[in-house]
Amino acid sequence: MALDGDGRILRQMRLGVARNLFNAEPSIGNYDRFIPCRNNNNWETNFATMPDPNKSVHVAKKTGSNRENGGENARDSSVYNILLRNEILGENIEDVKLHCDERDALTPVKSRNLFRYGTPVKKSHQPERTPMKCQPSSPYSLSPLSTSSQRLLRSPHKATRKISRIPFKVLDAPELQDDFYLNLVDWSVQNVLSVGLGSCVYLWSACTSQVTRLCDLSGDANMVTSVSWSERGNLVAVGTHNGYVTVWDVTVNKQVNKLIGHSARVGALAWNGDVLSSGSRDRMILQRDTRMPPNVAERKLIGHRQEVCGLKWSPDNQYLASGGNDNRLYVWNMQSLSPVQTYTDHLAAVKAIAWSPHHHGLLASGGGTADRCIRFWNTLTGQPMQNIDTGSQVCNLAWSKHSSELVSTHGYSQNQILVWKYPSLTQVAKLTGHSYRVLYLALSPDGEAIVTGAGDETLRFWNVFSKARSQKETRSVLSLYTGIR
Repeated sequence: MALDGDGRILRQMRLGVARNLFNAEPSIGNYDRFIPCRNNNNWETNFATMPDPNKSVHVAKKTGSNRENGGENARDSSVYNILLRNEILGENIEDVKLHCDERDALTPVKSRNLFRYGTPVKKSHQPERTPMKCQPSSPYSLSPLSTSSQRLLRSPHKATRKISRIPFKVLDAPELQDDFYLNLVDWSVQNVLSVGLGSCVYLWSACTSQVTRLCDLSGDANMVTSVSWSERGNLVAVGTHNGYVTVWDVTVNKQVNKLIGHSARVGALAWNGDVLSSGSRDRMILQRDTRMPPNVAERKLIGHRQEVCGLKWSPDNQYLASGGNDNRLYVWNMQSLSPVQTYTDHLAAVKAIAWSPHHHGLLASGGGTADRCIRFWNTLTGQPMQNIDTGSQVCNLAWSKHSSELVSTHGYSQNQILVWKYPSLTQVAKLTGHSYRVLYLALSPDGEAIVTGAGDETLRFWNVFSKARSQKETRSVLSLYTGIR
């Protein structure tokens, strides 16, 4: 009996050692041996090749980061693993994406063991496995690979999108003010950038890189507080600290109009054809036709309780969105002098406003330091939609012209630029470089690049959007009339 007890103890000790060596699952019952379970084995552990450290270091030095190549390297590794499965194990896998989806669904937690040891499971609980059938290759094929592998290699794949983390151009912008409530950068359809620096407005041509000074307000002891191009790109409006707005014809560098009416600085401007809307610290929004003499009566939109710092017309020029330091977002139409919609969910000043060019009635807005959220609104029904906490003060928003994406610039405390995918609100890219709040943003006329400005007195140009329009045309989920014909 003692000998039998010692033998049982010895078998138990061997059982514990084997579990530690092979990471075995605890067995139920008294078993004296281990048989590897070949179901759901991690064959990638056996097929994967060891990475070359020298090559990885070289790639990292050349690109500055190996994250951009992660998507391509991962796909190449998956294709290689599938080819080995097809040729060695006889599996007929023809689609990389479908195979990866099925594998992730079957093995939610990856194991680094080639074999798994454990108690045999009853046959009723085991999933049925279809027998492997190798597809015979054509007798006339010149390739040694099977038909499935050949189809896999011929299948097209979408190129991985790469967004450069560094700007392609940096310009000095001395005296660019670090003021959240101003709008001092705008990009015209004629590919000319206007920038308000101190008491002057400068024009920079993206085609010739030529810089010209448009105006100087130092003689009037004034400062530039906002700039905005007209839709045709031949006129630029300049808001001032003293409350008046000047309109300049850039083709002849001549002032064509001077609009008075505000009693405080004008920090926001927005064009609608020849009608110019201006928002001021005096809490009013004035709408004036620039073709008329200055003494013609203007439309006054009164609703904000503090400074108006954001103005944007909808793509169809029917609605004007305004944001203020009173944490309110208003929507106005062309007929009424009072707002038709009011949104009060933001907890800080609303400067960042952007209408979607792809989804009719979709409006995005961003809040200041105490809010940090980007919120989306269905202005057709007046209902709030998604919102996301960005973790930083939202200074500007702009939609891509060619895809359902938008870019946001931020201040306290990250000073970053983020690219978002809508409606999933997944982050596509994060760009850093400014050492101050990224208070100014403008989109290039071709829709590919953006320019950002900050209190660090630099303008940085980034390539963030793709010019190619998506093949899948997305219908607006907001439109009430998409189903009516």
